[in-house]
Order: sequence, then structure tokens, then C-alpha cells
Amino acid sequence: MDVPEASDVSSRVLDEMGSAVIGERSFFETVLLGVVGRGHVLLEDVPGTGKTLTAQTMAQTLGLSFSRIQFTPDLLPADITGTHVFNERERSFEFNEGPIFANVVLADEINRAPPKTQSALLEAMEEGQVTVDGDTYDLPQPFFVIATQNPVEMEGTFELPEAQVDRFLAKTSIGYPDEDGEFELLQRRAGRVEQSPSVETVLSPEEVDELRALPESITVEDDVLRYVSNVARATREHRHVDVGVSPRGTQRLFEAVRARALIRGREFVTPDDVKAVAQPVLAHRVVLTPEARVENVAEAAVVESVLDDVPVPTVARQ
Repeated sequence: MDVPEASDVSSRVLDEMGSAVIGERSFFETVLLGVVGRGHVLLEDVPGTGKTLTAQTMAQTLGLSFSRIQFTPDLLPADITGTHVFNERERSFEFNEGPIFANVVLADEINRAPPKTQSALLEAMEEGQVTVDGDTYDLPQPFFVIATQNPVEMEGTFELPEAQVDRFLAKTSIGYPDEDGEFELLQRRAGRVEQSPSVETVLSPEEVDELRALPESITVEDDVLRYVSNVARATREHRHVDVGVSPRGTQRLFEAVRARALIRGREFVTPDDVKAVAQPVLAHRVVLTPEARVENVAEAAVVESVLDDVPVPTVARQ
């Protein structure tokens, strides 16, 4: 698979997702960015907007196995990773895989589980493996987590620690559809018997692996590389920021801009790629000062301010 082919299949994946879920194409592209950039995506939105359907559709379109974990206050780490079960016939313990053993894992309402259970995802998201009773088990590849959280009902929830939020390549939301979108939603429902729509499979797991490896071949000129670094570093110096983007976040921004260039069919990154992905990749990594929170300053506004202030390099190929 080369860059033009990767761009073509990415466009087909986005078309299939748009045929099942009512949402902006930029939203679907951000979710696909997480797959291609070998990261994970956090969706924050009110119930009923299509978060679960988005995850299911993504898995089906990419030809990957799918698993859903409903996070609740009584969920234990073993409920996610799996546990050893005694086999009476063999007189030995066997490992019983948990729902984390899938290509695409939907961690639904992740902030409803206690921190100990949330942390069970950390090793899986970062290392692609889980450790149970001292034994390490590799997760199926490719491996991609889509986590969701409800920003409205905060009673009985546990805020995600910064260390875990930082593991997500991007954070985004689908939002409510506009008037035409909601009308189209009803038209689609009236035109089928099943409640949930179906989509065609565009790729195989092996082709998804090829797609995820291609961003490594995307060229990033030194001036654009410096721009990526300067944008991330500028968040640490902003007057409304207590803790800015970490070096891990800088690297994730770099990986995201390469993935976007690939999706758009280019073999090189432009400053426009940086501007396009900065919000979903950086905003959730910014910790505001207490004064900024009192003044209702949004993390997105901080990132927008940084993009306005950091000089943009001129790229001849742009």
C-alpha cells in the first residue's frame, strides 16, 4: 500500500462511517486519525449522540474485532483484563481472556469506574499488553481504544487522571446534528428495518496494519518540525496554563500531523496539518490555572491563542 492508496481507502472508510452516523466529516477524520496515528481516542458527549455507533462502525469498516466494556463503579480490573480459572480436568490454571482482547475496544463511560480499574487500561493502551498475576499477555494487533465519557452527569464519577488522559492521542465530540442532519437521521431510519445501520468492510486487519505503518514514511521538514515543537512548548508558557503539554504530547502531535497528511494523500506535512489537529490533540492535555477555571477559560481557547501567537513557517511545497 502506498500513500495514494492509503488516502483512497481512508476516504472510503470516512464515507462508510458517514453513511451510518450523522456527524461532521472532520469528527470521523479525528477518530480515524487515532487509528492511523497508532493512538487512542476519547469521546466526550451527552448520551444518544452516536458515540457507541461510531466505535462499532469503525470496527466493522476496518474489518476488526470489536468489544464493548461498560464501566461501572463496581467494575474490577480483572473484569477488563481477564483472570486465571482452574481447569479441574487438567488440574491447572488457564487464562480466561477479558473483553480487552479485541482490536477495537469501546470503554463506555470510562469515568464511572474507580481509578484502580481505569488504570487497568494504562498498560494496554501504552504497551499493547496486559499483566495478570505476573504473566504478560500480548493484545491482538492492531489495538485501538475508543473511550467515552458523559460531561453532564458527573455524580458518582471519577475524573480521569492526567496520566491517563495523556494516553489518548485525541479528544473530540460528535455533538448534536443540525436540523438537516436530524431530518436525515429519521429518513435513514424509515428506510430500513433494523434499528442500527450496517456498513461495508473496507479493509482487512492486515491492511489496517499496513495503513498504520505508512505515516513513518511521511516527510516532515525541519521548519515544520520546529513549528510542532514551538506550538507544544508555547502551551507551557501561556498565562492561563498551570501544566502545559508534555513531551509525550509533543510526540503525539507529531504523529497526528503525519497521519493527517497520509489521510489527505500527501507525502509531506504542512503547517495547515498542525493547525487542523492541534485542538483535538493538545486541548485535553492542558491543565488550567485555578484563576482561569474561575473565569471559565476553555482549554480550546488556550490552544487557539497559541496557534495565533506562534509564527507559522513558510513551506515551499505547501
